[in-house]
Amino acid sequence: MSFPVDRLVITPDAIDISKSPLAGTIEAETRVLGAFNPGLTVLPSGNLLLMVRVAEGLKKPIHGGKVHAIRWDADAGYTLDAWPLELADTADPRRFVLHSAGWKVVVPTSLSWLLPVELSADGLDVVAIHYDKTIAPEGSWQSFGIEDPRISRIEGRYWMTTGSVSPERQSVTLYMSENGLDWDFQGIVLDHQNTDMALFEGLIDGKYWAQTRPLGESWYAYSPDCEYRPGPSINLAASPDALHWQPCLHPGIRPHAFTKDTARIGGGTPPIMTEIAGQRGWLTLWHGAEPHGLVGIYRTYWSLLHPERPWECIATQHPPLMEPNPDLTRPLDDSAILSGIVFTTGIVEREDHFIVASGEAELACRITHLPKDAFKPA
Repeated sequence: MSFPVDRLVITPDAIDISKSPLAGTIEAETRVLGAFNPGLTVLPSGNLLLMVRVAEGLKKPIHGGKVHAIRWDADAGYTLDAWPLELADTADPRRFVLHSAGWKVVVPTSLSWLLPVELSADGLDVVAIHYDKTIAPEGSWQSFGIEDPRISRIEGRYWMTTGSVSPERQSVTLYMSENGLDWDFQGIVLDHQNTDMALFEGLIDGKYWAQTRPLGESWYAYSPDCEYRPGPSINLAASPDALHWQPCLHPGIRPHAFTKDTARIGGGTPPIMTEIAGQRGWLTLWHGAEPHGLVGIYRTYWSLLHPERPWECIATQHPPLMEPNPDLTRPLDDSAILSGIVFTTGIVEREDHFIVASGEAELACRITHLPKDAFKPA
């Protein structure tokens, strides 16, 4: 195989909005703002499954002096909320911020649902789009949708973590499947203000392990000469059953003080057991965000974690593994609302390379084939 292989496989225009779970439910026209940040796994057939986050928003959200948003309601189903425009800061295309609460209150400009897309074994061709297997909000904890799935195959079962967004909480929810296509909801596993949870693809000492990423508005400082920077980091937790989680006492991956490129970090792909440069461990790809503009520049980095002590990093490199690629989305510039983002969420190992799935510019799904010799420990 020749490298690099790097292309978009799903774009917003590939989604048939007439088959959306929102179709015909509200009296307003919608459009797909993005089809991105996909979970990735291997189906029993050998084909790949891409679980795509579809962000569906209003074609005309601002009219009549108000800004409108879609919300799922347990009693009324999908509904529209209208907020006076003078109360809303609409600078961020992903969400608007309400001024009246006295603290930061946000409303998403889209509602997200999950769409299983079956790909060929190399991840480059669409085999089927399974609209009949769509995962949509089903409770008040998902009133603004379901986001950023990560899929791990453990002990013959598929486990999928997702972000569930609502006024009640920003939580991690868990789904389980026997075949990778039919998913059963397992409940909320991490509560308010936690995102980017990804289960290790295998047990450690008989327990499930996961990376987590708690959020917050403030952080306590390290010492002035510390190598680490305070801020969002990748933590760890363990569980006897994948449902009940205890945080690990040891810190996980933390942002380094010497660079702003990774000033804010978070989980990406579920850690997989493999060998990198002669060392065996848990390979995890994660994102680092450099402060820039409204959202920042997101790049993909990697670390190899100790097989039995996953809080120990045994290999990594500081230059990014993957950068945003504006050439990929240039044909879609008219519909793009962001740039400078690659958000990696899935990985599958092959003999001499890895197949990596990412969201590009919060717009489309990107598949990249990375040769194993691209991982060069510092």
